[in-house]
Amino acid sequence: MRIALAQINPVVGDLSGNREMILARLEEAKAANADLVLFPELAVTGYPPEDLLLRPGFVRAAERSLEEIAHAAHGIVAVVGSPIFDRDLYNAAAVCAGGEIKSIVKKRFLPNYGVFDEFRYFAPGGNLVLFEHGETLIGVTICEDMWQPGPPATDLALGGAQILINISASP
Repeated sequence: MRIALAQINPVVGDLSGNREMILARLEEAKAANADLVLFPELAVTGYPPEDLLLRPGFVRAAERSLEEIAHAAHGIVAVVGSPIFDRDLYNAAAVCAGGEIKSIVKKRFLPNYGVFDEFRYFAPGGNLVLFEHGETLIGVTICEDMWQPGPPATDLALGGAQILINISASP
């Protein structure tokens, strides 16, 4: 499996500029024959978007931007960080393939120290996502979800994950 790491520097609040940057790196990953491309945590909005997340219109626009990115994910799997509203707001990773969002991973461990104030904006997730690509079972985590001993990483491994991926954007 060929994995591309899109180490980009999105601008907080610049949804269209970030989308164009993500789409360009997605095309580069396709041209390099990557099977999977990983983008940073909250790449769609830039990190940390802070009080922009309190604006429902901004969150809806970010979700529309993510849908446009997912539409371009043909012939490759893209894991893209974005806020997702699903009864609560989550710091999430969207697994995109075949032109659509196939799955959403919600960050479980939200930092609330130093420069981080994620509890102010996000609800903690609890779902586990494993997806199959070819014959490989892949588990998805976001930032601190991989740092903590135990779940979710151990649960993904016990569930059969052969690869654990982690998207992060810590400043």
